[in-house]
Amino acid sequence: MFSNLTTLRNRKTGRSSSWDRSGRNADLWFIPPGEAVVLADIAGPAQITHIWMTQLDHYRECLLKITYDDAPFPSLLVPLGDFFCLGHGMVNSFQSALFSASTHFPYQFNKPCALNCYAPMPFARRAKVELINESQEVHRQYFYVDYETLEAFPPDTGYFHAEFRRANPFCGWGPEIGVNTPPTDQPNLERQAWENNYVILETKGRGHYLGCNLSVTNFTRNWWGEGDDMIWVDGYKWPPDLHGTGSEDYFNQAFGMQPNAFLRNGSSIFEGGTIPNPEIELYRGDSGYQTSYVFHLENPVRFTQEIKATIEIGHANHLANEVSSVAYWYAEQPSAAVSVPSVQQRLPVRRDNSGRWMQDLARECPGAPVQMTEEMKGAKAGMNHE
Repeated sequence: MFSNLTTLRNRKTGRSSSWDRSGRNADLWFIPPGEAVVLADIAGPAQITHIWMTQLDHYRECLLKITYDDAPFPSLLVPLGDFFCLGHGMVNSFQSALFSASTHFPYQFNKPCALNCYAPMPFARRAKVELINESQEVHRQYFYVDYETLEAFPPDTGYFHAEFRRANPFCGWGPEIGVNTPPTDQPNLERQAWENNYVILETKGRGHYLGCNLSVTNFTRNWWGEGDDMIWVDGYKWPPDLHGTGSEDYFNQAFGMQPNAFLRNGSSIFEGGTIPNPEIELYRGDSGYQTSYVFHLENPVRFTQEIKATIEIGHANHLANEVSSVAYWYAEQPSAAVSVPSVQQRLPVRRDNSGRWMQDLARECPGAPVQMTEEMKGAKAGMNHE
């Protein structure tokens, strides 16, 4: 980054923003319910260098969408807050190399927050940036989309992609069994892992995986992060090309997540800050919301044909928490981001006045049930018998 500051280039800097075209001070756009607006439509070759957005609410209801080079599909399609590493429709202040956020209302739902993205997004011919309001209210949005023209679109330049996935809940095989207990110490090997782990990213083509954020609504009142990351490059084999040792290890922390946000990894939402009143007996040993992130800036996971990035939800996938994620990657050609769940199916799971989770079947988008081995079935039956 700093090495480029001294290099003079024949480029034009531009910005698309919500400034008031009348010259007055109403520098925001009003987006009616169910409508999409184009925030920026930029001719290439160029690259988006910075996106700033601020709003009052609708972090899960609004979708950020970016389409490159007139493709018939978006390469970036993510709920507004989740794209900027803030899951659950919740806001918080944090700083990282690619994203930052600032708010007066930490760990609250649908409050004003400033969001920034600094990931470079180059393109050859055109980039169209849209915001889709799928809420039932008028959405108020301030924004900047900063960009610069390029002399040419260099060979081996990748297009920035991002996509959102969710399992509400992830259908683990033994959520009633405590974490780090003998019954959960089951083998999760080979095709069992390939087919049952939570999928962060699965895409084809040539490119490199840049990292992700992972949000967990911790229904279990227990440690959620015992699951290993497993990343397969260019097809299935065992062991996978990258096999980790635990969720907090994948996010470059240890012995749980901590309330810090570093340039390449950390907690943008820390679970301990989301428990309503930890001094009351009801919440002792209780659980809340967590969003963790990791960026592989120096160590991107490169692939030439395909990639499948996954993580266990609890060791051997025994837990049944709500899980959502955003994957970030660069690809040789624009490719389609996966479709997002409906607006009702991506809303956060909230608590009632007594602190209990309000799990609404109409809003769920559960993952496929984890297929149990005979060993898992025996462990589960033994626990139920006790």
